[in-house]
Amino acid sequence: MNIPSVSMASLKERVASVSLKSVLLPLFGILVFVLLWQVGASRVHTSLGTFPGPTVVYEQWNSLVTEHQNERIKEDKFYERQEKRIDARQAKDPSYEGRLIDYTGKPTFFDQIFTSLYTVLAGFGLASFIAIPLGILIGLNSSVYSALNPVIQVFKPVSPLAWLPLVTMVVSASYVSDDPMFSKSFLTSMFTVTLCCMWPTLINTAVGVAAVEKDLLNVSKVLQLGWITHVIKIVIPSAIPLMFTGLRLSLGIAWMVLIAAEMLAQNPGLGKFVWDEFQNGSSDSLGRIMVAVLMIGFIGFLLDRAMLMVQRFVSWDKTQVLR
Repeated sequence: MNIPSVSMASLKERVASVSLKSVLLPLFGILVFVLLWQVGASRVHTSLGTFPGPTVVYEQWNSLVTEHQNERIKEDKFYERQEKRIDARQAKDPSYEGRLIDYTGKPTFFDQIFTSLYTVLAGFGLASFIAIPLGILIGLNSSVYSALNPVIQVFKPVSPLAWLPLVTMVVSASYVSDDPMFSKSFLTSMFTVTLCCMWPTLINTAVGVAAVEKDLLNVSKVLQLGWITHVIKIVIPSAIPLMFTGLRLSLGIAWMVLIAAEMLAQNPGLGKFVWDEFQNGSSDSLGRIMVAVLMIGFIGFLLDRAMLMVQRFVSWDKTQVLR
């Protein structure tokens, strides 16, 4: 009768041990990094002063938060003044129809974050929409693979710095409208991200589809499944692990490419924020750039974790260890 209780106690100890490791080890790694950062930063001197340590970066973070809050207050007051002016005019002339003018204040650090996230998700979504179906087709048909593989291998290593001028010229020449739905800067960044990040998803999807077990293929033949049913019921579930490996790689590449594209083309976003601070050259610039660097890395980490959660949700093998 005591055996179950002993086993339960042992199980609780193991769970507690794993929980402590999952919390304490990452915390220890972060503390060591911060310590080395503080020691190393104090010994690096630049033309703008000492390299920013954790304390300086924290101060600049608070400064950026305050700037954002002040800008939102200015925006609220701007619209309040317009509404009061319209109400006063309508009181004199009931037929008057007022129109609110959009606020055109300087975008804050957090506005730039939102712009970059919106752009990278749009570019990544378009890349996935192209790469996954094409990867399935390549994996299922060796002739299609032979035809497209040279093209894939040629364009896969092309740098975003090479794509950006071409994309800019094409968008400027073809996207002409008096009332555009999207800005040219957004489309330029989005298409550059798409062209650079689609290849890992395309290749991994094709490999995953081609590696479906023969037993599953035989089951599909025995059941006489149609082509679409075969793809949905057999191919995609089997290819999900490699497919999501490609998606996670593509998302990471998309985030890196976007920052570089924003810096080079001066398109709105975190990349432009970093470049503007570099050009500003004030005593606070290094600290603000370091805040942006940490934020870029943190957002990249969150995007990867989000993709991992999606993979765990859609994967049929719930016992598979995913990291």
